[in-house]
Amino acid sequence: MSDWNVQIIEEFRANEGRVGGQFDGAPLLLLHTVGAKTGHARVNPMMYLDLDGRRFVFASKAGADTDPDWYRNLVAHPEVKLEVGTETYTAQAKPVDRAERDRIYAEQARRYPGFAEYEAKTTRVIPVVELVRKD
Repeated sequence: MSDWNVQIIEEFRANEGRVGGQFDGAPLLLLHTVGAKTGHARVNPMMYLDLDGRRFVFASKAGADTDPDWYRNLVAHPEVKLEVGTETYTAQAKPVDRAERDRIYAEQARRYPGFAEYEAKTTRVIPVVELVRKD
């Protein structure tokens, strides 16, 4: 795990899910996945969107031309764990279909213009994943 991720995770846990810097005021969660190849536990901080009573994350990788590792991990092992604020729970990860993806991604880009920049930087379609609470 990168030093940057470690710092964000530590700050998140020390401040009841709040962090400063580029994430100041943004909705942030910690996504726990299982490595697709290694089977090792992984944790990634990321922004999320709550919309229409549902929770979504975005496999943007800052506009890189490849999907992030965490996305491949949850496709291989869709049962994930989330930390949101001080709450921890399990969820089922479900990539959404293209039409729904376009609507949800557009809303995220409207709220956080950096996501529009990510989309403009790549030729791939950035996946949107719904995280459906299990417990």
